[in-house]
Amino acid sequence: MTTENVPAPKPVPVPDELSKPFFEGAREHRLMIQRCNQCHMFQVPGRFVCDECLGDDLAWVEASGRGTVFSFVIMHQRYNPGFAAEIPYNIATVELKEGPRLLTNLINIANDDIRVGLPVKVSFEDISQDISLPKFEPSSE
Repeated sequence: MTTENVPAPKPVPVPDELSKPFFEGAREHRLMIQRCNQCHMFQVPGRFVCDECLGDDLAWVEASGRGTVFSFVIMHQRYNPGFAAEIPYNIATVELKEGPRLLTNLINIANDDIRVGLPVKVSFEDISQDISLPKFEPSSE
């Protein structure tokens, strides 16, 4: 057997201390974001201080999983061999109902049908036993 016919693996996120609650929630199909207990702002990805007030009293909370497409691009160039079979694929910035923006992919929609302002809801792709990734799909809301 040659390696010519074996597709290259996709890169897999490696959670660190700060992102661990995000990935643990995703594994349970829950979208976790940080909320500042001082000013009540939400943020993602996780940080040690609030972007708004610089407070350090932060909590991980489950987000609604709803939002809108803020921006997107369609990738036609293969930058990583693990994505070769998916070209062209989309990369989208979704503005969550809670406010922060999350970089993701849109699923269950043709790339030509994606538009800014499209209502979306979270869905999860289980890529291994330990890692699930939040993706978004069109929503009627």
